Amino acid sequence: MTTRPRLKLGRHLIPGMAAVALFVVMAAAFLSAEFPAPQGFGEGSITASIGYAMFDLEGPIPSENFLVTFEIIDVVLVAALAAAVMLARRESGKGPLSGPESESESNDGLTDMDVRTDGGDGTDAHTEDDH
Repeated sequence: MTTRPRLKLGRHLIPGMAAVALFVVMAAAFLSAEFPAPQGFGEGSITASIGYAMFDLEGPIPSENFLVTFEIIDVVLVAALAAAVMLARRESGKGPLSGPESESESNDGLTDMDVRTDGGDGTDAHTEDDH
């Protein structure tokens, strides 16, 4: 016969009750807030205006020039991408920039490509004669 699960009351319920109380306070604050009517952007398309501003062109809405800022962000993002690729590469004995062409054998006689998909190192592999 199975028994019904019982609710254990105690100190472990305090964080959950605090989260529910915070939710109630935040919901009351958001629901009682009053917002003004949306202003909009008037004449012209905001998307076109962003494009004109980014590339230093005159557009329908006056704005600041952002070409230099755009190029700086471009260089920073490309450098971050290159650094992420370099850090993600697997290091073998020849340094951090060694690529897939360095399938040198390590100390245990296995190459870099001998790692099995189940996490093993391939040393306990059985042959047909073992069965």
